[in-house]
Amino acid sequence: MPLVTFHKHGQVFREEVRPNTNLVVRAGIKQFPWPNLNYQCGMGKCATCACRVIAGAEHLPPPNWKERKQLGERLEQGYRLVCQLWLQHDIELVQESQQPAAAA
Repeated sequence: MPLVTFHKHGQVFREEVRPNTNLVVRAGIKQFPWPNLNYQCGMGKCATCACRVIAGAEHLPPPNWKERKQLGERLEQGYRLVCQLWLQHDIELVQESQQPAAAA
């Protein structure tokens, strides 16, 4: 089972999740990492759920068109849209204070 390590505001949250888990879906039904993960639309349109991947990026699929559009150059800094990721492996994420989304 994938282990999610989530950093936010100097706190660290860890929990195992079932394979093929989407963290925004879990947050929406009040499971980990609720209420710690900022998210909004869940469809890759707003970038509210953007997180920087600290470890485990090698197991993620390449960014999709929604991530490329919303994150732009932040992709090169390790950011991903959590709503677009279905986790199969351990991952470590940090969600920092909100940053503006890339121009549409």
